[in-house]
Amino acid sequence: MFDEGPSILVGPNGHGKTNLVESLVYLANLRSHRVAADAPLVRQGCEQAVVRAEILHDSRRLLAELAIVPGRSNKARLNRTPLARPREIIGALKAIAFAPEDLSLVRGDPAARRRYLDELLCARHPRFAGVRADYERVLKQRNTLLRTAYLAKKTGGRGPGGAEMATLDAWDAHLAGHGAELLTGRLALLEDLVEPIAKAHSRIADGRSEVAIAYESELGEDLAPDQDVLTARLGAALAAARSREVERGTTLVGPHRDDLDLVLGSLPVKGYASHGETWSVALAMRLGAFELLRADGTAPILILDDVFAELDATRRERLAEYAESAPQALITCAVAGDVPERLTGARYDVWEGEVKRVL
Repeated sequence: MFDEGPSILVGPNGHGKTNLVESLVYLANLRSHRVAADAPLVRQGCEQAVVRAEILHDSRRLLAELAIVPGRSNKARLNRTPLARPREIIGALKAIAFAPEDLSLVRGDPAARRRYLDELLCARHPRFAGVRADYERVLKQRNTLLRTAYLAKKTGGRGPGGAEMATLDAWDAHLAGHGAELLTGRLALLEDLVEPIAKAHSRIADGRSEVAIAYESELGEDLAPDQDVLTARLGAALAAARSREVERGTTLVGPHRDDLDLVLGSLPVKGYASHGETWSVALAMRLGAFELLRADGTAPILILDDVFAELDATRRERLAEYAESAPQALITCAVAGDVPERLTGARYDVWEGEVKRVL
């Protein structure tokens, strides 16, 4: 069992440090912070991987178990009781991880920023895991119908007929409903998140420049978290895009195409920020999420996966301050000297998959 405060795991690359913290990230989000698919998470030659964690909070113990089975549905249990859906385990463990891959939050595709929002949204309000799953299911069905219409026209057919269009109308209604619910959650989350991100960035960057964050959507800029209004606007946007969608065979409007606009000073972060500034913004996004969850009443585990070696001295010290203040922090590094001396918590050696406490 890891102690309160910082726990530092030291070991060469490839010996299991990231595997350990990745298992906690997966238990919290049902997704890895490192890879997109589940197959790399399972040891070669094995059919599944099992994550088991005993969570202690306010003197209450909760045993969370998750079986990861690539190509099949995962299985989850809480206190030995099977759950109907794996997503029902979300919320049992809260964790915020910062890793070198998080530069994609700034430099990567919009999908990385959407995933950032949705994982945080589900951590705060686990019911949104179901909302997101419903939206993705409807989107898949709708895209299948649009693809069929597209192929029919491409091969010389007349395109979708009355029955197909009626079916598409029904999917539009479902997509608008689920999409508006997801969008409402994202917008409300962002309203709460902007200030913690700005404060974290100011602290990391010594207030040298301000970071601003805004939601980008095909529906326009003046969006508010009003589900009824958003349902109507999304439905109208789908109707307006119908001909273009049939021509391209895919859904062109909805939360699955939205993005976050990140601005540093007066310029977009992507394409203009220096390497150090990019690290600062990515770090501020994770630490802002950490502070938001902590303000909700349950501080998450702060996971810092092999990042100190990537940061300059100033950012190392700022990040160390956050790790010191966290009720529990797990820090991995290949070289103990990469971690600031002020972090004096428990120390573990990691070697060939074994974890041994040494301090």
